[in-house]
Amino acid sequence: MDAGLLILRLAVGLLIAGHGVQKVSFRLGGNGLAGGTEEFRRDGFRGGRLTALVAGASQIGSGLFLAAGLVTPLAAMAAMGVMTVAGTVKWHKGLWVQNDGYEYPLVLVVVSAALALTGPGRWSVDHALAVTPWPVWVSVAAIVMGPASGLLTRVVLHQPPTAAEGKRYAQAAE
Repeated sequence: MDAGLLILRLAVGLLIAGHGVQKVSFRLGGNGLAGGTEEFRRDGFRGGRLTALVAGASQIGSGLFLAAGLVTPLAAMAAMGVMTVAGTVKWHKGLWVQNDGYEYPLVLVVVSAALALTGPGRWSVDHALAVTPWPVWVSVAAIVMGPASGLLTRVVLHQPPTAAEGKRYAQAAE
């Protein structure tokens, strides 16, 4: 069981961290901070550079902490938050990833929730620091607060497109 949790944590954590690296740098196929900023603006978020930096840092931090099994419920909460935001961006395109849907962010949210509940296993920093198992209430709180924080972020930072942008997006979709 511990080997399975380690593999799951490493795969999911490093993928989430990789997405953050892409938001703020040219590494891993990213377009640099300017590209990350433009991506958020294109997706209808206000905040520019700061939004891209915070999102990138949240993904990098939560991903690395999940991979290490360090403060696992809190890392899972942060991962669920940023991936919930990603899911809201893709929501209107439907579930499936081949249509640029929210399938992938949803899988990362669900796996993060599962890791919050199961804990990181014995091969983790949490176990080495003797902080496992985490109380169930901490995991449940993380599972509720992670997606809730993502939805709140979407509400606070999203700005509806101007009429010209809406027309441009509609034409691009045709």
